[in-house]
Amino acid sequence: MRTFTTPADLDAAVGEELGTSEWTLITQEMVDHFAAATGDHQWIHVDVDRATRESPFGGPIAHGYLSLALLPALAAQIYAVDGAKLVVNYGSNKVRFVNPVRVGARVRLRSVFTSVEEVKGGALQVSVSQTLEIEDAPKPALVAEAISRVLF
Repeated sequence: MRTFTTPADLDAAVGEELGTSEWTLITQEMVDHFAAATGDHQWIHVDVDRATRESPFGGPIAHGYLSLALLPALAAQIYAVDGAKLVVNYGSNKVRFVNPVRVGARVRLRSVFTSVEEVKGGALQVSVSQTLEIEDAPKPALVAEAISRVLF
């Protein structure tokens, strides 16, 4: 776990791999809760029998946006910004869902700081390259550039 307490700490970490999170099991219960929260009940996610019979993946898969939604919690296992008045999600760039995540798979996050820039109002805009890896898979589930605004 890396902890950053000053703007200089953040700036000094640009280009560094910050590490990986713990492995997280993707369960059908998680997928079903995500479907209920978002209204996305596509059979490939929530109908286990049909997905096992008919999908090209041999069973249900997690929603791509469920995988994306895991990033903040997994990133919190890798790094933290302490002493800031405010840290908010500003958005994402270049999100790509590279490989579906089958229910029962384990995923983890790998994070690399890519830039820290001062923006209007004195905040810092911090960009982090995020790769959600699937255990024993040749390709990651997703890659994204996550952007946060940090005010010290």
